Parts: sequence; C-alpha cells; structure tokens
Amino acid sequence: MRFIFFYIALLFAFSTSAQSEQLAKNYMQQGQYEKALSVYKKLYAKSPNRINYLLGLVESHQQLEQFDEAEKILLKRIEKIPNNAQLLVELGHHYELQQNPEKAKLYYNKAIENYNNNSGNHAYSLAQTFEKYSLLDEAAQIYEKGMENNPRANFNVQLAKIYGEQGKLEKMFDSYLSLLQLQPNYINLVQRNFSDYITENATNEANIIFKKLLIKRLQQNPDILYNEMLSWLFVQQKEFKKAFVHEKAIYKRKEEGPQGIIDLARIAIAEKDIKSASEILNYILETPASKDIKLTAHKIILKAKIDNANKKDYKAIVEQYEAVFQEYGKSRETISLQIDYAHFLAFKQDKKQEAIRFLKDIIDRERLSRFQSSRIKMEIADILVLDQKFNQALIYYTQVQNILKNNFLAQDARFKVAKTSYYKGDFKWAQTQLDVLKSSTSQLIANDAMELSLIISDNSLEDSTQTALKIFAKADLLSFQSKNEEAIAAYEKILTQHRGEKIEDEAFLRQAKLYEKEKQFEKAKVNYLKIIEFYGEDILVDDAYYWLAELYTNELGEPEKAKELYEKIIFNHADSIFFVAARKKYRTLRGDAIN
Repeated sequence: MRFIFFYIALLFAFSTSAQSEQLAKNYMQQGQYEKALSVYKKLYAKSPNRINYLLGLVESHQQLEQFDEAEKILLKRIEKIPNNAQLLVELGHHYELQQNPEKAKLYYNKAIENYNNNSGNHAYSLAQTFEKYSLLDEAAQIYEKGMENNPRANFNVQLAKIYGEQGKLEKMFDSYLSLLQLQPNYINLVQRNFSDYITENATNEANIIFKKLLIKRLQQNPDILYNEMLSWLFVQQKEFKKAFVHEKAIYKRKEEGPQGIIDLARIAIAEKDIKSASEILNYILETPASKDIKLTAHKIILKAKIDNANKKDYKAIVEQYEAVFQEYGKSRETISLQIDYAHFLAFKQDKKQEAIRFLKDIIDRERLSRFQSSRIKMEIADILVLDQKFNQALIYYTQVQNILKNNFLAQDARFKVAKTSYYKGDFKWAQTQLDVLKSSTSQLIANDAMELSLIISDNSLEDSTQTALKIFAKADLLSFQSKNEEAIAAYEKILTQHRGEKIEDEAFLRQAKLYEKEKQFEKAKVNYLKIIEFYGEDILVDDAYYWLAELYTNELGEPEKAKELYEKIIFNHADSIFFVAARKKYRTLRGDAIN
C-alpha cells in the first residue's frame, strides 16, 4: 500500500512538473521572458540535474540579456561535468549572442575535441546541438566522426539534409544513396527529397552531379539500386528511352516480371511520347512474358494510339485490334480489349449501333463474372448517353448498381446516373444521387460529385427557371459527344445571355478547355484572363492560373508569364490541387533547383 501511495505521489509530481515546463515554454513563445524565468527557476531548484530545465533557465536569462547570470549557470554545470561536450556548445553559443565569435569558436572547438577524446559523448545529441544553432559544418563533422567510430551508426539522413543546405550536392546524393543501401524501403522518401533538386532539365547542375555519381557507383558496384535511380532520373528528364535501358537491366536481374517496364510506358504515354512507349511495349511483346502481361501491353499502346490518332489512322488501329483478337481470341481473357474496341467504334468512328451489338454479343456468347458483365453494361450505357438515349442508359447503369452494390463500379454507375439525369435536365434527381456520392469511398468520385452538385445547386438558387443551367448541361453533353464547336457555341450563349450570373466562370473555363482542343490558343488565353480578372476571389481562379500557365509554357512560348502564374498558386493557393505541379514547374522555369 505504501508503495502505491509513493507511486501515485511520484506520478502527480511528474505531471505537475510537465505542466509547469509546458507553461514556461508557452511564455517563451509569447515573449513573456520574465514569467518564463520565474517558472524555470522553480523547476531548476527542484531538479537541478534536468538538462532541459537548465537550458530553459539559461535561455530565459539570455533573452532578458542577463548574460552574467546565464554564464554562471553554464560554467557551474561544466565544472561538475567537464566532459559534457553539449554544454560546451551551449557556452559557445552564449558568447556568440554577445558578439564574441572568437570565444564562441574556442568552445565549439573544445566540444569537438572533447567528443574526439571521449567516447562517452553521444554523436547524435552533440550534432543536434550544433544543428540547433545552425552550425552545420560542426554538426556534419560530428555525424561523420560518429559513423566512423561506430560502424552500426547511421546518420546518412542527417548528413544528407546538412549537405543539401550547404549546397554540397554530391555529398548529399552520396549520403542518401548510402542510406538506401542499408534501408531500401526509404526509396520513396529519398526520391521526394531528390525532387527538391532534380528538374526536367538534363543540364541542371544537380542532375549532372547525380548522374555522374550514379554511373560511378554503378561501375564500382553493379547494384540494381543504381539502375533504379538512373531510371528514375531519366524519367524526371523525360528521356524515356534512356530509362528503358535501365528498366531492362532491372527486369533481367530481378526476374520479378516486367511491371516496371509497363509503368515506364504509361509514363511515356502520359507525356505524349508515343514513339518511346511503343518501343518499350513492343519489347514486352517480344519477351516470354505471360499472356496477361502481353494483353496489357497491347491494351496500353492501342489506347494511346487512339487518344493521339487522326481519322486517317483509324484503319490501321482497327487492323491492329483484329490482329490481337486473331492471336488471342475474343474470349473472357480479352474482355478489357474488346470493351476498348467498342468504345473506339462508338466514340471515334461514330459506329454506335455496331459497338452496342458487339458488346451485347459478348454477353450472349461468354459466361461472364458479375464484374465483367457490369463493365460491359457500363460501356453500353455510356454509348447510349452518347446517342442521347438517356432512359435506356439509366436502365443499364441502375442494373450495375444493383448487381455490384457497394463496389467502386457501382458508385461510378450511380455518378453516371446523376450525370445522365443532369444531361437530360432532371436536376432534382441528379442532385439526389450526388448527395449520396459526396461521401463516396472513392475520393475521385466524391470530388466529381461535389463539383457537379455545386454547379446544380448554385445555379438553381439564382435562377428558379434554371435556364442557364439547362444550356450549360446541353453544352457539357455536346462536349462529351466531342461536338466541340457546338459546345463552344452553347457556352458562348451563356456568356452573352447570362452575363454576371454564377455560372459564368464555369462557362469560361469549360469553353477555354475546348478552345485548347481545337488549337484556338489565343481564345483560350482570353477566357482564362477573364476568370482571373472578374473572378479572382472565386474557387476557379487557381484553375485559371494553372491552365493559363500551361498554355504560356507549352503553346504560346511565354515562360516568364507562366512563371508568374505558377508563383501565384505557390504563394496564394497552397491548398490547390495544382500546388505540387505548379511548384515543380516553377522551379524548372526558374532554372534553379536548389532551395
């Protein structure tokens, strides 16, 4: 019983001290140094051996410029424990505050010498003390010595951070690579840190240093890690064929399948480098990969060709699909490719009825899983929407909802029910479906649902007849049908007949994106500028900044104007979905990768 009471008393005392220390810290943060000093004096009197109380007391005196008092406290403790290098750094900093750098340097050197001569001092705590006062050279020296003294110590992260701040790029990269050799699971974190220095520009200083270091390490030790990092570097530089060389080496050595090569092809496609992507995927088709992998390669390259094709290319695409079906058959294994082919027929060649017959034939011919049949029904419904047969489309979407219940595809079907209802002007039912989807487990669907819901609600309150909203929905449908000129005209009707209404900025943005598709870049620019001028405080202004910056960079050849717009996103719209991309592209345009 006596032990329990003692334990409770001890716990209470500890809790009280912790609360007092937090109070003192709060006073320090608020600049109330007299109050902080009073609390720290009491804490130090009770527990003079607690280093944090001593340092708090010293800092309070320093902030009040009571330097003699602070010095006495530090010297008294150093007299008791002369081998404590951390306290020597604190004393050095004390003299630094009094504009006495020579004396400060004397004690910093004593701390380092003390560490070198006394293995009892801990490298990490001493280096951290140096870092606290931005003494990076000294901190790096201790970390380096600490790893030398103890081969099991790993201060590569700390050293890399310091080297980066010092601009010692080769040492920074080298430390991170040493870290990855010991802990490969840190690769994503390391690559994120590298992104602060590496840009798309292959002639950027950091890129050159990193490439040379990797090649040097690879020559000395053919570790697959260096192939992975070289591939990553070349991807950042959009040199996909060079990345492909290393992905092949990784594939041959790892024997884990060619997923890395396929991922590289997807990235190349996203960057519109179809030629490199085709070469990469053709390699997959020539290897002894599984049938599933080869079908995936066919699917990726065919979709990329469709997305970037002109009408004159359609015949060759049809022939390629037919060749794949001839080799692999029209079976359950090629369902995904068959759906893509039907989509191509309907959306690119305007063969809607042929596409629907093709899809229905699959359902009649094959014994399909619920998921496979639902994917086909979703495509049939999409084509029916394209053909403005909304009620038939709604039947198919609803069937998918009922078959798969809470599956992602079911949520997608519900969203398309809402979108179809919106297209046909049934805004009330669309809103009902969207309200359910706002809490969707899919963030993408939830965001799309929220966006459409706001368009409907905002423009129903302002106009009870929903006149502008009906035109806007019609324009969206025309855009879905790739009737770009008609869609542009419909958005223009809103901009001329419903000027000043809430829907105006949405119409400007939608119309601008279609102008870009039609390569009418000056008109797109005007629209973005109007959003910025008239709706500078509204939700779409960061969209306008970003897409106008992209236009200036990629089409109009005005990178300085683009840089200004990216900068506005970085400094004024930190919560924007474009923030990360804007920061990266701003740094690339600035040509200075070092923070």
